[in-house]
Amino acid sequence: MIRFLSFASILVPALLVAQVPQKPPEPPPPLFKGEKKDQDPNGRAVEGVVRDDKDSAVSGAVVKLKDLKSLQVRSFITTADGKFRFTSLRKDVDYELKADFNGQSSAAKTASVFDSRKLLVFTLKLEPKK
Repeated sequence: MIRFLSFASILVPALLVAQVPQKPPEPPPPLFKGEKKDQDPNGRAVEGVVRDDKDSAVSGAVVKLKDLKSLQVRSFITTADGKFRFTSLRKDVDYELKADFNGQSSAAKTASVFDSRKLLVFTLKLEPKK
């Protein structure tokens, strides 16, 4: 009887600890028009917003993403709230981002292979061309 009680005193607290509810995973960010739901789980993504010199979001700006290994360029036209997103990017390639809109351009930003995050977020600030 004593062995049963000591075994039960160890087992019951262990079962209670094992039943602690887990925090539900965060939902993925919403998809943009034309973006596929089943993106590469081993890749990474770049997203952000384009802003003008008054710090307002710019709708209709062209964001170019250049693969610095193959020199291939992808583009995205910003949404009404100035946002852009590129998905299924390789982790072993550097990418350069730049935005253009009505004669203005942003400085180039780099998504580096040394940054191990799966989601990189950038703000591209437009400046008048010189």
